[in-house]
Amino acid sequence: MPRELWEGNQAIAEAAVRVGLEAYFGYPITPQNEILEWLSRRMPELGRAFVQAEAELGAINMVYGAACTGARVMTSSSSPGISLMMEGLSYIAGTEIPVVLVNVMRGGPGLGNIAPSQGDYNQICKGGGHGDYHPIVLAPASAQEAVDLIPLAFDLAEKYLTIACVLLDGSIGQMMEPVELPPMREVKRREFPWATTGAMGRERHILTSIYLEPLDEEKTNLRLLKRWEEIQEKELRYKEYYLEDAEIVVVGFGTAGRVALSAVRAAREQGLKVGLFRPVTVAPYPYGRVAELASKAKSLLVVEMNSGQMLEDVRLAVNGRTPIEFYGRLGGVIPFPDEILNEIQRLAQETPKVVDDPAKVWLKRMTAVTK
Repeated sequence: MPRELWEGNQAIAEAAVRVGLEAYFGYPITPQNEILEWLSRRMPELGRAFVQAEAELGAINMVYGAACTGARVMTSSSSPGISLMMEGLSYIAGTEIPVVLVNVMRGGPGLGNIAPSQGDYNQICKGGGHGDYHPIVLAPASAQEAVDLIPLAFDLAEKYLTIACVLLDGSIGQMMEPVELPPMREVKRREFPWATTGAMGRERHILTSIYLEPLDEEKTNLRLLKRWEEIQEKELRYKEYYLEDAEIVVVGFGTAGRVALSAVRAAREQGLKVGLFRPVTVAPYPYGRVAELASKAKSLLVVEMNSGQMLEDVRLAVNGRTPIEFYGRLGGVIPFPDEILNEIQRLAQETPKVVDDPAKVWLKRMTAVTK
């Protein structure tokens, strides 16, 4: 199909429509409003369900109920709105039903601002809601990649009976880029063996997240963990650039990874042996591949639009064997390529050393610069 110029949020919404979204429930919040607005027109004109709920709490519980019927459902929000959905997301995880969540991140904590940020990494990648569960989290770095990850999110959610989140920031949601959208699919209700369809002549399907007997709850948790082990083994995704001879490996996801790629290319033109590793699945995290790259590199530079949330996963993968440095921008500030290039040049000139906490070193430098 031809490429067309689309805003990121609208392209995400249309991609969901084209891959069989049957019901959407949400509530307005910047910078994801265009998803809601687009679906408010598209879903009714196709005879599908669209509901603007009274709040995020209502929206996620509507998603919960619709997902129990086997329908392909989705919601979207931005950082504070996702916080309000956490209880419902935990219920969904405990009930083992498929749901797609889109989080277009903004600055925080609190109401923060409407500028792009990556401050929700820990919130969603580490479960967010109460209890032991792990959502699948996919982090695009462009509008096209976001479009491509929407059908994957639905497929993974349905395959593993879990929450699949597409995690992006406001810059990707708001920017205009050429994208190729998927073809329109016919909506076909799948006969999931667990769905509460009201069918007669069979044993009742009971979907619940409450197990009052501790041993039953333990069995449920173990089942979720075994499923997560399978996801960790089979569903890792990442992009690599210029890593064949890289002595410095830059690690970044989403917009931070995209900006870092420009810096890496500029450093390459200066003769520096540097490459980029950009995880697409940030949950499960590709620990093994990061460890392999670290074993061959002199140092790693982690770049994020937060205070070092993914940094902790990189440190876990490297386990102190290779020096790691960190560069972050906060509160909705997007780093410029030149900022990251300066960090790469500094690393190339210095003798790298392992430090206890790279984020503390970064904070000390940033505090001095911003006084």
